[in-house]
Amino acid sequence: MSFEHRTVTAVGARKSIKKCFSKKRPLFLWGPPGIGKSEVVADITRELGGLMIDLRLGQMDPTDIRGIPFYNKEKNVMDWAPPIDLPDAETAAQYPVVVLFLDEMNSAPPAVQSAAYQLVLNRRVGKYVLPDNVVLVAAGNRESDKGVTFRMPTPLANRFVHLEMRVDFPVWQEWAVSNGIHKDVVGYLSFAKQDLYDFDAKSASRSFATPRSWTFVSELLADEDVDETTYTDLIAGAVGEGLAVKFMAHRKIAGKMPRPEDILSGKVTDLQIKEVSAMYSLVISMCYELKGAIERKVADKEFHAMSDNFFAYMMKNFETELVVMGARIALTTYNLPFQPTKLKNFDEFHQRYGKYILSASQNS
Repeated sequence: MSFEHRTVTAVGARKSIKKCFSKKRPLFLWGPPGIGKSEVVADITRELGGLMIDLRLGQMDPTDIRGIPFYNKEKNVMDWAPPIDLPDAETAAQYPVVVLFLDEMNSAPPAVQSAAYQLVLNRRVGKYVLPDNVVLVAAGNRESDKGVTFRMPTPLANRFVHLEMRVDFPVWQEWAVSNGIHKDVVGYLSFAKQDLYDFDAKSASRSFATPRSWTFVSELLADEDVDETTYTDLIAGAVGEGLAVKFMAHRKIAGKMPRPEDILSGKVTDLQIKEVSAMYSLVISMCYELKGAIERKVADKEFHAMSDNFFAYMMKNFETELVVMGARIALTTYNLPFQPTKLKNFDEFHQRYGKYILSASQNS
């Protein structure tokens, strides 16, 4: 018998996690490998100015949580040494919140889960007590994901609020452009959205595409310091051979597109290559260049000249979907400080695309 579970995107998970934090209610994040469960928790922890302690329970023994007994010579009794990985009161006092992230919880042997159960149930194990500002989040893969899992005891499961995460391309794209994921990765996946995630638990392939493995690809491309064959080998090792071949074909064409700085300076106004996936990469690279101009603190006049060329070029060379994507990233994701009165092309742009951009922003 199979059961369907309600799922949430990373955005929905963030809201739920924050609510559980406010109530000190333990939460369990379920989901297939590589979709960013730990990244969501780490991002919230940074946002709150807190400390995240990541315990991989699948690699731990019960004593790593319970501590170990020792002979107390002063009292002539057996005493208990608490584990060093759990936060003490002094450490916890330095942060507004401490997140104890119990990763791979259902991959841990039953004895380790039992030790963790005491933490979740009583906020203590042995003589150790969790400080008041510590919150608990656990995570694990589903039993159907082909990983090593142990069935969670029902009393332990009942102590958690359970959320199952799913991959959602618009959410990933906004995260990717906010975090500088390589333009060719974002461009290719904006064209081939289905390739963001292709995990199949029944497949024998060692490599498959997930948001995490595409981040690996972005990191590999950052230096542009190896030959094409080596890149193909590495990318195949990250996302699988089929996607690596498709992605490298995309890169070959995208590499022939105009330089974004030449477009934004007004040197280039036309587009000769009309290959759609490469056009996606070009839009992303122009958005990155505009954001970089703000970070470099270019003069206001220069920034608005670049922005004017940005809008003019998109209107002249791209279909509506690409124009809307570029404008949404620049206006909404990056919140770039455009002043319409300083942009001679803005009125035409707003008249032609304003309603589409508003709709996209409301749906994002």
